[in-house]
Amino acid sequence: MTGPDVRQNRFDIATMQLDRNDTIFALASGAGRAGIAVMRLSGPACRFVLETICGRVPEARRLELHRLRQPSTADVLDEALVAFFPAPNSFTGEDVAELHLHGSRAVVGSVLAALSEMPGCRLAGPGEFSRRALLNGKMDLSAVEGLGDLVDAETEMQRRQAMRQMRGELRDAVERWRASLVEASAFVEAELDFADEGDVPDGLRGRAVELLIPVADELRRELARARSGERIRSGLTVVIAGPPNAGKSTLLNALARRDVAIVSDIPGTTRDSIEVHWDLGGVPVTLVDTAGLRETRDPIEQEGVRRARDRARNADVVLSLRPFDSQAEHLHDAPGPVVVAIRTKIDLARSGQVFSQCTTADELPLSAATGEGIDALIARLEAIASDAVADAGLVTRERHREAFAGALAMVDRAISAGPHHPSELFAEDIRLAMRYLGRVTGRVDIEDVLDRLFAGFCIGK
Repeated sequence: MTGPDVRQNRFDIATMQLDRNDTIFALASGAGRAGIAVMRLSGPACRFVLETICGRVPEARRLELHRLRQPSTADVLDEALVAFFPAPNSFTGEDVAELHLHGSRAVVGSVLAALSEMPGCRLAGPGEFSRRALLNGKMDLSAVEGLGDLVDAETEMQRRQAMRQMRGELRDAVERWRASLVEASAFVEAELDFADEGDVPDGLRGRAVELLIPVADELRRELARARSGERIRSGLTVVIAGPPNAGKSTLLNALARRDVAIVSDIPGTTRDSIEVHWDLGGVPVTLVDTAGLRETRDPIEQEGVRRARDRARNADVVLSLRPFDSQAEHLHDAPGPVVVAIRTKIDLARSGQVFSQCTTADELPLSAATGEGIDALIARLEAIASDAVADAGLVTRERHREAFAGALAMVDRAISAGPHHPSELFAEDIRLAMRYLGRVTGRVDIEDVLDRLFAGFCIGK
């Protein structure tokens, strides 16, 4: 990259204090050689920057061809398409500009260097454009999370889920519940503040409870299907487990359709877990090959066996393998996962070799070497994955689930106490429920969430 190293431009990204008065810039498209590279700017100096490097500010929301010049030397840097989006009608709510450059490293580097020389301009931090959109009221916190998930989406289900959240499905539900809580709160406040007034009607507490019951029912329904939504976003973990030489690595390679793991007749070849990411009918899956389960005195292999058992206990699905000639028990000591029992190497059994026990009714016969049984296994896994994400609701993150659970606890407490609850405590329960819901959309308590959320964003998003 030509020009000075813009990473050292006026701040250290890792420790920077985000100044909203700065004009930020960053490459919004992928790094490396490309046909087009998009540079994005946002902030109060956008007009000045465009006047300086383009000669004038383009007409709003129209792409115009301009020669970009280096401010100090007037050298032509590139011929680019330039767009300007004046505040507040822009992604961030500020003045925003986009430079559609030729995508070579030299061009991108020279434009970054030119922008770094402009007063009041600095390189954006991770997710800082989206952060400004949030702070300027262009998006709520749940929509920003949906945007991040959309950028990271690898499967069709993830894309659909992210689009729903980004377009406000979660926000709309939360605001609907919050409106009911506000109305219920108004009844309680009337009871509390005007109890001595003669024109305050009776039964205000009962009317408040009537508003709370549907909210509690909907929150309870969303919590019941929260795990499905989280699984679409984070995916299922499928662990391949069994004794040494059961064909675990061969099966991993067959499912991944490439040589991921080393296959050997020597027992104990796999010492640590090997992971492969897999799209299973739109559901993201992490396939994990583990060390063979057996008693051993080798301390390294012992650690591998311990890790294998831990991964199996925490998995969503365990493929429990045993060869056709093995008396080993299938893995059933993991209470949570779905266990699929598989009898492997059936091609050897059918070749006439002696084996101790035929495949039982609850086992899936399979030969990873010949491919026999692979399609049946994939169909079984697709059915399991489909069931796991069926009826996915609004919750996509643990943060949402915790907020919903907190709100439900407060609403349930208010409902169950009913007329026996002092008005002050009843009102406080409703207020706390609203506060929990506000955390989902970013109305309250978001500062502790923002840094963690935006750290995972692209620099130019």
